[in-house]
Amino acid sequence: MSPLPKRALLAITSYHGPFYPNGDPTGLYYTEALHPYTVLTEAGFQVDLASETGEYGIDPHSVNESAISDADALVYNDKKSEFNQQLALIKKASDLDPTAYGLFFASAGHGTLFDYPKASGLISIAESVWARGGIVSAVCHAPAILPHIKDQKTGKSIINGRNVTGFTDKGEVELNLMDKIKELGLVPIAQGATQAGATYKEPEGAFDVYTVVDGRLVTGANPPSAHATAVKAVEAFDKL
Repeated sequence: MSPLPKRALLAITSYHGPFYPNGDPTGLYYTEALHPYTVLTEAGFQVDLASETGEYGIDPHSVNESAISDADALVYNDKKSEFNQQLALIKKASDLDPTAYGLFFASAGHGTLFDYPKASGLISIAESVWARGGIVSAVCHAPAILPHIKDQKTGKSIINGRNVTGFTDKGEVELNLMDKIKELGLVPIAQGATQAGATYKEPEGAFDVYTVVDGRLVTGANPPSAHATAVKAVEAFDKL
């Protein structure tokens, strides 16, 4: 059994501004937080939700009929659901004690490309978890934070020399968003990972369920992989 606290920090993007070519905002991809929250709580973790600013907004594209299952829609539409109540109580990362957590899980949405690379509060929690031998995990666009999480022993990113995945360039092209990402000066996941010295792995299909486990680092490629990524993160924690 791990000597670390069986408590997880579920990171949420604080960015909720314009992004899509039609002017729609991006933000949290709802199920990329809901699914990990469900997996972690069912595994017996206490879970706190936090963003860099203590605020959040949901990407409307993540909760339309084509993106969300009937079961997840029921949770989303129920203001009294456990997850929605926890989301309403979201904390500011810098107000938390980093040593309280044994697992850091970064949820996603394109909003993470804007705020995660500079999210010093969230980064400090992840660095503490890593330094104490805990699990760091991220799914889809959330690996945008990983190049900036430093290993205190080496001074380099924790993904340097490791295998990671995250949302693919191919997926951005399929969604007709790569030009917008470049226009805004944002860093796609594969580019950020490679520049940090990681080996980037990707699924055959942009939306295939796909996870990569490299020791205490657990990553997933896309929204359909959020559940599986959290399961792998729990399994990694249980092996500590």
